[in-house]
Amino acid sequence: MRYYLWTIGCQMNFADSRRAAEELQKLGFQETGRAEDADLVVLNTCVVRQSAEEKVVGRLTSLRGLKRKPEGEPVVALMGCFVTEIPALQRRYPWIDAFIRPSDIDAVVELARQQSLIHPLTGTSVDPVSGIHHPTSNPVSVGVAISYGCDHLCTYCVVRLRRGPEVSRPVEEIVTEVQGLVEGGVKEVTLLGQNVDSYAFGLAELLEAVHPVEGLERIRFLTSHPAEMSGRLIETAARLPKVCEHVEIPVQSGDDAVLRRMGRGYTAAGYRELVARIRATMPGAGLATDVIVGFPGETEAQFEATYRLLEEVRFDVVHVAAYSPRPGTPAERLPDDVPGAEKERRRKAVDQLQERIAGEINARLLGQTVEILVETRRRGKWQGRTRTNKLVFMPVGEEDLTGRLVAVRITWTGPWSMQAEAVQP
Repeated sequence: MRYYLWTIGCQMNFADSRRAAEELQKLGFQETGRAEDADLVVLNTCVVRQSAEEKVVGRLTSLRGLKRKPEGEPVVALMGCFVTEIPALQRRYPWIDAFIRPSDIDAVVELARQQSLIHPLTGTSVDPVSGIHHPTSNPVSVGVAISYGCDHLCTYCVVRLRRGPEVSRPVEEIVTEVQGLVEGGVKEVTLLGQNVDSYAFGLAELLEAVHPVEGLERIRFLTSHPAEMSGRLIETAARLPKVCEHVEIPVQSGDDAVLRRMGRGYTAAGYRELVARIRATMPGAGLATDVIVGFPGETEAQFEATYRLLEEVRFDVVHVAAYSPRPGTPAERLPDDVPGAEKERRRKAVDQLQERIAGEINARLLGQTVEILVETRRRGKWQGRTRTNKLVFMPVGEEDLTGRLVAVRITWTGPWSMQAEAVQP
């Protein structure tokens, strides 16, 4: 039996999909790259932006034809943040067999069992010719969820409405999962939470607990919240050798009035102070952020305040999005009064600014030697990332470098990636 898993959205969704795939493989399923070839189809969805929701609707619509396959209908499940008001979804998408809440991996497994999709005798999937079971190996770098849901009340965000209040997993459970992943070949884990800093048992303490896992080379964590990132966490991340110098900490806006309307709980000045503290404690750290432009009531002057903050801080990466109202959020009740064309102008302005800044930051690495973790082979080159999360490509030689830490010399830089050559020992 075969499964097809389609995922869109945040790294939490991709972590959920990885866990779902692992459980399905334990039942004997093999992955296929085409929904048309699958016996079980799972769509893991996102609605944090209107653009993501439109992609989900398009994919859902395209699956209607699967129910008319001459060789038999697959079971189709819709999972993730798109799932709300299930009776309404059932009426709108009658060809979907199951609607599964975000991160409910048990429901995916139970669906497979209920539909008798596993091999009736052994519960394993075998090659029809050789009779050999083909397990799917782990990638080099994976996300590990440490908590689900969120307790913050950001007025624009639909996550709390779809995922509920925050629930943290026990430290021992997370460490055990990481140990199992490393035994399967994983070299890097990213500890994930909608607000990772508010992990109930202490993120600094969790980093200390995960760090000794033998065979684990790197640790990352995201996404942080400016109102909750503690000095202890920053100090711990800087002290532990396996924790990468890479912090993702969304600012969303550089104007205090907009931040208040967003319900973010900090000021632009406080955010700048936090960045200064991170850089003083973790010199050379790569910083990434999120920005929303065109939030209800955002004036040109308020947008300019955000633009100036980005110019001043000089992030390595900026994820910028034009505001789109999300159903059920407090911000939905605010007038969406920034015209679409103006939102797009502001978004492009931020993109152009960031392209210049990222290009200048990366250009400083030209000719320097850095360490990358090789993740995969892509288009005839090895692909890896630095500790500060910069994407690097290098030529493929005779040796398989997958999962290896490799010293490379940067030979070309651009704003989004770099080229390198291996440094001979």
